[in-house]
Amino acid sequence: MMRPDARAGLVAGLVLLAMVCAVEVADGRSPSYVGLLAVPPFIAAAFGSWRTVLPVGLLSVLLAALFWVTSPTGPQTAVAVNVGAVVIAAAIAAAVGAIRQRQMARFAALSRLASVAQKAILGPLGPRVGDLPLAARYVSASAEADIGGDLYEAVDTTYGVRLLIGDVRGKGLDAVRLASVVLGSYRHVAYERADLRAILADLDRAVARSVGLEDFVTAALVEERGGTLTVLNCGHPAPLLLRQGRVIPLAPPAPAPPLGFMPLARPLVQRLEPGDRILLYTDGLAEARRDGEFFPIEERAWGLLGHGTVQDGLASLEAALLEWVNGLLDDDIALVLLEYTGAGLSGEARGATPSWEVGDVANPGVREV
Repeated sequence: MMRPDARAGLVAGLVLLAMVCAVEVADGRSPSYVGLLAVPPFIAAAFGSWRTVLPVGLLSVLLAALFWVTSPTGPQTAVAVNVGAVVIAAAIAAAVGAIRQRQMARFAALSRLASVAQKAILGPLGPRVGDLPLAARYVSASAEADIGGDLYEAVDTTYGVRLLIGDVRGKGLDAVRLASVVLGSYRHVAYERADLRAILADLDRAVARSVGLEDFVTAALVEERGGTLTVLNCGHPAPLLLRQGRVIPLAPPAPAPPLGFMPLARPLVQRLEPGDRILLYTDGLAEARRDGEFFPIEERAWGLLGHGTVQDGLASLEAALLEWVNGLLDDDIALVLLEYTGAGLSGEARGATPSWEVGDVANPGVREV
């Protein structure tokens, strides 16, 4: 089946052929516009493969030859030169279409490879992590967009349930590779480090070893322990707390740069209430727009995410988002929604002290809201 862009190129080439022929016939004298028949094959080559170019090119050559041999003044050398130029143009356009087809096939193969690699490194989340109901979704952008480097992970540790969400600068295989570096490091140190800031430092060093000077990863590191939520944010969109009809952005006490730039993030501490939900997301959601208007996530978050299960909430959000942008996103989006249902046995056993205060109770860098 012919792709829509190839079909458009074929139709455009044929329409131009018809226009040139109409002008030539209307002129009624010695062929004067035969040279213009060299253009339609290139129009087709700009949109389709050689299979699209071939019928347009053959038809251009046949029509040029027909105008030449049926000229009222008989075949002329000047017209013959134009016919030869049409033949050469058709051959070149077919070659261009073949090269373009090979490039598109290579691009499609790389995109499939990146998609497979991305799915392999992310893995499934939920339906529970520790005592927390949790759901995650990855919303892919339009087919023309490259695979992004959005990432997420949640682990149940002796220090609490810890979640990471991040977004690698750039797209394609390089972004997927860097996302795998961050996730691989996180999956190790999240179980080993009592202090969230130590985890952040480990991730920053992992990113710095793997990227160039202009590359970075925005990230938010979240821990729930005994009903206390701690958030460290490195240049990432602030998580949203949904509580009894309200939506509260969990903005950091002070901005911190992304991973790769040695961030010194100050923790934000929030005491949770049963029924609270927290949405973590990447900037594709914040930047989704329609006619220049951004998707109103804070205004609509409670209506979309505050009811049903967390899986239902993310399904509703994805449907509303795709409707808003008419199905065309500019960037991939990672979404994680978790719910605090009250401290279970594991939460009570761990206690309510945030892990970063272990051995360091008096910490002036803490902000509680």
